[in-house]
Amino acid sequence: TGPPLETLRDKCLAQGHNGSKWGLNLGLLVHRRVFDLILSYLIDSLTVGSSSGISSATPTEEMNGSGNLMDFLDEPFPDVGTYEDFHTIDWLREKSRDTDRHRKITSKSKESIWEFIKSLLDAWSGWVVMLLIGLLSGTLAGVIDLAVDWMTDLKEGICLSALWYSHEQCCWTSNETTFDDRDKCPEWLKWAELMTGHSEGAGAYLLNYFLYILWALFFSFLAVSLVRVFAPYACGSGIPEIKTILSGFIIRGYLGKWTLLIKTVTLVLAVSSGLSLGKEGPLVHVACCCGNLFCSLFSKYSKNEGKRREVLSAAAAAGVSVAFGAPIGGVLFSLEEVSYYFPLKTLWRSFFAALVAAFTLRSINPFGNNRLVLFYVEYHTPWYMAELVPFILLGVFGGLWGTLFIRANIAWCRRRKTTQLGKYPVLEVIVVTGITAILAYPNPYTRRSTSELISELFNDCGALESSQLCDYYNNPNMTRPVDDIPDRPAGPGVYTALWQLALALIFKIVITIFTFGMKIPSGLFIPSMAVGAIAGRIVGIAVEQMAYHHHDWIIFKNWCRPGADCVTPGLYAMVGAAACLGGVTRMTVSLVVIMFELTGGLEYIVPLMAAAVTSKWVADAFGKEGIYEAHIQLNGYPYLDQDEFTHRTLATDVMRPRRSEPPLAVLTQDSTTVEDVETLIKDTDYNGFPVVVSRESERLIGFVQRRDLTLAIKNARQKQDGVVSNSVVYFTEDAPQLAPNNPQPLKLRRILNLSPFTVTDHTPMETVVDIFRKLGLRQCLVTRSGRLLGIITKKDVLRHMAQMMNQDPESIMFN
Repeated sequence: TGPPLETLRDKCLAQGHNGSKWGLNLGLLVHRRVFDLILSYLIDSLTVGSSSGISSATPTEEMNGSGNLMDFLDEPFPDVGTYEDFHTIDWLREKSRDTDRHRKITSKSKESIWEFIKSLLDAWSGWVVMLLIGLLSGTLAGVIDLAVDWMTDLKEGICLSALWYSHEQCCWTSNETTFDDRDKCPEWLKWAELMTGHSEGAGAYLLNYFLYILWALFFSFLAVSLVRVFAPYACGSGIPEIKTILSGFIIRGYLGKWTLLIKTVTLVLAVSSGLSLGKEGPLVHVACCCGNLFCSLFSKYSKNEGKRREVLSAAAAAGVSVAFGAPIGGVLFSLEEVSYYFPLKTLWRSFFAALVAAFTLRSINPFGNNRLVLFYVEYHTPWYMAELVPFILLGVFGGLWGTLFIRANIAWCRRRKTTQLGKYPVLEVIVVTGITAILAYPNPYTRRSTSELISELFNDCGALESSQLCDYYNNPNMTRPVDDIPDRPAGPGVYTALWQLALALIFKIVITIFTFGMKIPSGLFIPSMAVGAIAGRIVGIAVEQMAYHHHDWIIFKNWCRPGADCVTPGLYAMVGAAACLGGVTRMTVSLVVIMFELTGGLEYIVPLMAAAVTSKWVADAFGKEGIYEAHIQLNGYPYLDQDEFTHRTLATDVMRPRRSEPPLAVLTQDSTTVEDVETLIKDTDYNGFPVVVSRESERLIGFVQRRDLTLAIKNARQKQDGVVSNSVVYFTEDAPQLAPNNPQPLKLRRILNLSPFTVTDHTPMETVVDIFRKLGLRQCLVTRSGRLLGIITKKDVLRHMAQMMNQDPESIMFN
């Protein structure tokens, strides 16, 4: 008794689609969707039950199109993949497919011992993948570190006792090294000394200068040539693309085997060439390539794009772990910076992968100091509250530098994309490398590798240091321990170093803008840290000398007494490095953790936090986007960030078709032929099509994916007799009434999504954006009282958001 179930569903949906009643509550949306699903299932079951028995398909199978037809739809076919390249995955569909797979495994595990063992192997496959990722990424990082050290020193000379030794390793094994000249040993010869026998003089200097430039050009030319010929996706940092892929975007080949191989080799060449770039960002890309490689070994991950992205999130954590020797920072980096979907089990697996990767790197010991950290520091003086003022000033500098760099680099990259410059990537790399080498060689602080420069800037000046930065006048009557040297007046070496560091700062600021984004592997972490470390060391020395010469000033009087070790310039360098890195990337929590893991300076968390927060505040005042988000927008990738959408627009303002556009491409439930469907697929590039009762009523029935349609028709033509071009395609449970001479119809109800996400035309776009962001939708349909009005895709949402922020909406190129 009472109204039919279909009428009841229409009334419920009409009420449920009122944006003022459900649109602001995401939980109600999910409940409406479940309710719609249950009603659909009851209607279908009762309809079938009255004629031919109850359907055996479960509601989840009905929603996702699983069943007998999907069994052969999962078979591979040429030119047809799970998703098209440069398209977004359907997160809900992938989640439902994994739920169905897990349910089947659980039910089968009770049938036999073998099925139970298979279920255990499936449960442990995730941990096995994490173990393999950690082992391979840690090994590759160790090999890269050793190769970079050797090839960087190869530009200046060679070790005669063992050609594969770097300068430091060569002199380690020498018995003739003195304490004063610890970097000189007879086994290590510069190129001029090896060729001419003279190590001093203008001729030897010019010959070493020329060969330094020649080696740099050779390394960079080889790197850009390998990238251009074998793996174009191996260029750049990789983090913007990794963020986009983790949000659900498909970029075929970006995490492939060739990309892994070429990125590993060319990363060594690019860093060794002396360009202002680092290997830390690209190592995240390398680790994700390792994760994608091992995903292909397990069908659980290879056939489900959602599960694959859980593995890639953990791989990104392993990449940062081996890049900085910071496993906890790597997990937080993946959570804060790159991951889009990060459930609790992914957190634990990320931690395990980062742990294994760090352990593997520690076993290789590429730094030769039996430590995992890259820049180990050991300061003997605590910081004082009055020093928060210069720390915050360094944070302001970091925010301003981050803003300057992002705007200048994006402007240069946009010019590269829109002018003839982009057509000559090899020439651009050669020119930038030549300029870098010519300007870097005369300055000892830019000639050495950036990692060595940062390490020297972080170091405290002990009694055994021979660096020019530690050339202080010593008090001959000093009897204090060597680890607690009081502040001293700066000697001529310090002032010379300050001028050289000032020139190095200007050089690094300018050249990094033109280097990042070229067609070679290029990271940004180390160059940004170098800029901050140089500025911080200069500020630290200035504060140290002020405290020494003016210790009676009120700002020093309470905490800095004559003869005391008050100021540590290396700490200022560390704080400046964190500030500049935070200004460029907008990281906060993960940045602080990475910095104290990187240096071992656990008690200096508060200065690091103050600088990181200040740099983010200052940089956000000029623009909310970090460098990676800016490059995502520049490349037109469909990435929905976490910023709130506050504009008062409605779904009807964004949906397609617009008034001037042709009507929406739809399929009818029982009057479309196979030829009509094939023509529609051929003439359009849409990801799917709404299914309506008829073109007159436009009452929505469901949504069918383009890929499923293509596979279903192809299989039907191959395996089902009687299916021809004028066969009717129907999505109802019962076949339509056809004339006796008509060919056999084709039933495709199993691939129909009976409960697509829908919103009304008056739903606020704030709610629509929230739905897209939190549920990872590809599209949602716009209805009014069950009648289809239009569709909103992820690309439409992104273009609308760009338009609201006075940006070019056409810059969003992918869906």
